Amino acid sequence: MNTFGERFALTTFGESHGSGIGCVVDGVPAGLKIDTQFIAEELSRRQGGRNIYATARKESDEVEIISGVFEGTSTGAPIGLLVQNSDMKSKDYESIKSIFRPGHADWSYHQKYGIRDYRGGGRSSARESVARVAGGAIAKMLLSEIGVICESGIYAIGEIEAKDLDFTNARTSEIFALDSGVEEKQKALIKKARNAHDSVGGVAIIRARGKDGKMIAGLGEPMYHKLDGAIGGAMMGLNGVKAVEIGAGCAASRMFGSQNNDPMDKNGFLSNHSGGILGGISSGNEIVVKVYFKPTPSIFLEQKTLDMNGENAICALRGRHDPCIAVRGSVVCESMLALVLADMVLLNLGAKMENIKKIYG
Repeated sequence: MNTFGERFALTTFGESHGSGIGCVVDGVPAGLKIDTQFIAEELSRRQGGRNIYATARKESDEVEIISGVFEGTSTGAPIGLLVQNSDMKSKDYESIKSIFRPGHADWSYHQKYGIRDYRGGGRSSARESVARVAGGAIAKMLLSEIGVICESGIYAIGEIEAKDLDFTNARTSEIFALDSGVEEKQKALIKKARNAHDSVGGVAIIRARGKDGKMIAGLGEPMYHKLDGAIGGAMMGLNGVKAVEIGAGCAASRMFGSQNNDPMDKNGFLSNHSGGILGGISSGNEIVVKVYFKPTPSIFLEQKTLDMNGENAICALRGRHDPCIAVRGSVVCESMLALVLADMVLLNLGAKMENIKKIYG
């Protein structure tokens, strides 16, 4: 499946070393102002600032809008977005075209399809996420019209965890660090992994809130399309993500009900262990999601593997890879949350007769 979403749907296409990456965003209401500069800024954030903490592959990532927009405004037709690939070095992958890279999707893709694009992993490459960020930018424009903001940042690199969460710091940090107090230690750990030809995992936090700090209540379909279920599926659908927590997450399993419940008074919730979601529906509290990324599987240490004939082989990689995929992955997760929420906003329009009467009288 290459399509995500019910009413606000994203379909992506393209491969890591193909001619380009693109997406079709369907369900965008007519009349939405489309800010091409904002899309460009989002794609630039995904690139990771062209520093030593990201891959050396440097694409321009200039987006072309090929449908669905007229004079800067959505028409109601599907919006087509295309980003050309220009900085491929496919020859770097010649040495592994007949072997399976440990930790990658090579083996499972071959088992499923009997064929694989060995050039950077083809469709399984994180390069595909450029389409998610482009589509997510459209979703953010829609959410901005109703006062919803999505933010993200790096909580942990390896075992070095943030003590404070400052989303303003994350916007200016080279690694999108939430805590300036541990940022240099986190950077040092990424450098250490890179210098050792290895990689390191990390954790991102993504949140959604209104401009007043609160979130829209009532988003989510209560039984088979719960908001937390959709968020979990969206995040787990990203390459390299191995776990997702909403609110207190796994820690809730170690609590008593009296500790985990979020009391309320006339001013609102007094805590947010639920992560802003109750019964699969947004409660009005901030939505808080923690996403766990595995270490980048592309490392430059020799590893045992199998070749296409089932014989023992050694994998010795070349190429350009992120030493920590969580860093740029945090931006992609932010886009995925925006896509989920935009979809839920449109799905929610028919939840009450009063909503229908506002449109049809």
